[in-house]
This record gives sequence, C-alpha cells and structure tokens, in this order.
Amino acid sequence: MSTTARRRPAEHGWFTSSRSNNGNQCVEVRFDGDVVQIRDSKFRRNPLNVGLDEPIITVPTELWTEFLHHLRTTRRHPTLVAHVSPDHSATLRHNATLLHFTAPEWEAFLAGVHDNEFACV
Repeated sequence: MSTTARRRPAEHGWFTSSRSNNGNQCVEVRFDGDVVQIRDSKFRRNPLNVGLDEPIITVPTELWTEFLHHLRTTRRHPTLVAHVSPDHSATLRHNATLLHFTAPEWEAFLAGVHDNEFACV
C-alpha cells in the first residue's frame, strides 16, 4: 500500500511525491535496506497486466543518491537512465527493466526530487 512521501519516509512501504495525484498515477519508491525500488503505480490497475510480473527497478542506495543528484543538475545518469520525451513523459531504464511515466507523473516526481522527498536518510 502506498503512503505519501515525507521528508523522512517510512523504512517500509511504497511512497510517492507529495505532489503526485493522490497515488493514483505516480512514480512509487520504496527503501528496503541497502536498495531502493521504483515502480509505476499504473501497472497494477491495468487489467491487461493481470498475471504478469510487475516491472520494478532495484538499485543500491548509493546509485539512487547519484541518480537524484543527476536529476537536480539535469545531467544524465550513466546506468539509471531517464529519457524524457518532447511531451515531457519519461521512460526510466535500468538494465532491461523499463518504466513509463506520463508527463504529470514525471513532473510530480521531479518536484519531489527537488523538495528532497526521495533522499535516503
């Protein structure tokens, strides 16, 4: 179950940016020990995805921290790659896992990044 992001999010459970659409469509993040997991909230609500494995990106906390820094400075991270389209939608890729976000989802996530909501603390 998702919770709204806080400055110091719970160490369990998925959370979203406080700028997201009440968790209906958003980038969801979870801290799990020394890793950070990222998923797309839309996946579970799509009836076409029933029975499919949910794509989740899992990265070490150090890589996540580097990625957040790159987003704040508008530089591209070499291994956790965010490709933003002209319509401001985004695809997040790590190895073979791809997550697709709408423009409002990605913009809410970026606002949360700039507000430090996703920092590993």
